Amino acid sequence: MSNQTIYLPNYTVGENAYDKISYITAPYGNKAVVIGGEIAMSKAKHALIDGVVNTPVSLLGFLWYGGNATMENVHRLQAETLVQEADMLFAVGGGRACDTVKVLGALLNKPVFTFPTLASNCAACTSLSVIYHEDGSFKDYSYQNHPPLHTFINTKIIAESPAALFWAGIGDALSKEYEVEYSCREKNLSHLSLLGLGIAKTCTSPLLQHGEKALDDCRNNRVSAELEEVVLDIIMLTGIVSNCTVHISDQIAPADQYYYNSSLAHCVYYGSSLIPACESHLHGEIVAFGVLCLLKYDNNIDEFERVLAFNKALGLPTTMADIGLTEADLPVVAHKAASVIEWRYAPGKPTKEKFIEAIVETDRVGQAHK
Repeated sequence: MSNQTIYLPNYTVGENAYDKISYITAPYGNKAVVIGGEIAMSKAKHALIDGVVNTPVSLLGFLWYGGNATMENVHRLQAETLVQEADMLFAVGGGRACDTVKVLGALLNKPVFTFPTLASNCAACTSLSVIYHEDGSFKDYSYQNHPPLHTFINTKIIAESPAALFWAGIGDALSKEYEVEYSCREKNLSHLSLLGLGIAKTCTSPLLQHGEKALDDCRNNRVSAELEEVVLDIIMLTGIVSNCTVHISDQIAPADQYYYNSSLAHCVYYGSSLIPACESHLHGEIVAFGVLCLLKYDNNIDEFERVLAFNKALGLPTTMADIGLTEADLPVVAHKAASVIEWRYAPGKPTKEKFIEAIVETDRVGQAHK
């Protein structure tokens, strides 16, 4: 076993989370540049300014991240004067904005703090970034040595975010327990991956218990205990799991590397990224259908039925048509799926044929329950 330094995410949550900015960031400098989505920054700008007023923290300016997590956008930001002058980088927005800034911080060796304005995924507190080609298709993962130094979760801003993105975030978080449990099967787990597996087993219950109420609260812009529980599930619980179940770096010996963070549900998503008709569907939306496909592939009938009922209750996808897929697309989806890291770490020897069969059978059952 190689030497390890373990970093787990830190966070502040609540309607006044930004009041802690100066206290948390004090050891890292005073000058920050804010980088994020245009809409996200407009929603968070006043709260950010109010959060640092009468403190040593100075916001140098607000920069658009570029609209997608691509290396082209990372390098464009790297050349920005405000980025070069800043002591620290504040990432504001959803997953792709946070992922872009995390890669940028790693390149420049500058501290990154995240301010998610959506509860759509766990990117705000993970040490890996999903990188895309400029055409929007999945390219690769980029691994950082540690997660962002702190995540500030303003529940008021998230309660006022688009409900469709919160809905998709529930779909994405729904995958965590099932994918990690599946990926860890037949593995010789170490302390950290065992910790991740244990936390993963707490991810599904809050979604099933509070998901419908939390989604209704988001639609009505209400901060509530149920909304906060689901927000923390989507962003932090799944994010902590990710930091425990991914151990890949140039500094780690190949024998000590592992990737148990996601599995065949995300393979459905990455394969679908090549299908033009799927482009209008959200990441978590497609992953929610992928969860059903994983459970069908694994012949886990009880959980399949439970998730099918939950997806129906929330309007999450249960058929291929719900995400723009057709049976004719499946060879392309399977070919792409078999190329990603999740496929390599799946237990046993997954096959494209069985993967396609699972998608087709999921679709058949989903159609029967429409």
